[in-house]
Amino acid sequence: MRGLPRRSGAVGWVESKKAGTRQLMDVVFHPVHYPIESAMESNRLVPSRVTCEQCHWTQNFDAVKLRVLFHFKDDAANTQTQTVLMMLTGGGDLGGIHGKHLAAGVEIHYAPADAKRQTIPWVEYRNQNTGEVRTFVADGSTAESVASLPRYQMQCVDCHNRPTHTFELPDRAVDRAMGLGRISPTLPFIKKKAVELLTAKYSSNDEAAQVIPATLAGFYQQSDPAISSRRSVDIGNAGREIADIYNRNVFPDLKVTWGTYPNNLGHTDFPGCFRCHDGSHSTSDKKITITQDCNTCHEPLAIEEATPGVLKTIGLAERITSLQK
Repeated sequence: MRGLPRRSGAVGWVESKKAGTRQLMDVVFHPVHYPIESAMESNRLVPSRVTCEQCHWTQNFDAVKLRVLFHFKDDAANTQTQTVLMMLTGGGDLGGIHGKHLAAGVEIHYAPADAKRQTIPWVEYRNQNTGEVRTFVADGSTAESVASLPRYQMQCVDCHNRPTHTFELPDRAVDRAMGLGRISPTLPFIKKKAVELLTAKYSSNDEAAQVIPATLAGFYQQSDPAISSRRSVDIGNAGREIADIYNRNVFPDLKVTWGTYPNNLGHTDFPGCFRCHDGSHSTSDKKITITQDCNTCHEPLAIEEATPGVLKTIGLAERITSLQK
């Protein structure tokens, strides 16, 4: 595993000062390539066993988690649907997502074909408890073609590669803001207009913060003066939230734009899980393939339904409605 292990005492103090000095020199002399590489891409990634796992115990059983995903169409009514998933997080010897990948005695190694580790043609599964060893190669690759690729042991941050600042994509970010009521979903065409404003070009974050709210207000003044007058507060709040979304995800001076930093958790916006679970990674005899069965990781309780019954059953439907009001 590549990375700089965390150390304590005098050695740790010296290493931290060395790292700080390097960072200071980068700031002063600007020998930095933009956009700045992630720690994973630059091979400065510190192993999760000396970071995340100091508090987050990988063997802990986390049972299941409920996820509600909002989606709004770009029509006048911003027609809403919701997907409800029961994530089989699991852990330890009891299976689930964490258990299958990080249980005691289980080791998964992989070889990426690119620095961002978005294309993974080779995977090896080892179970020290059973002695089982399986090697999977993606269609179009061979053992010889992947032999020279760097190899890593899978760890938390291979999926949770955005544990703090999660970068979103415009459509998904607007859906989430509307679902939580930060942007009123009853404003006509707000989904369509919000995505248009987010994908426009701005020279700086300051310009985006000024232009986005003003442009949105101008749109309603021109297209529907009655709405503009009656709902000026909602329009103002929406404009500020859209600008905030932009300024959380796009930094023109750093050459960071939509999709610059992939999020490997899930598989809707980026390859994520499908880097390995794409149905094309098989053993040499083609008898075993890394599964792409959706129910392995989550149970779908509702798929793009207007009013999912399960949310009513568990008492979340009214809370979501009240948020959006």
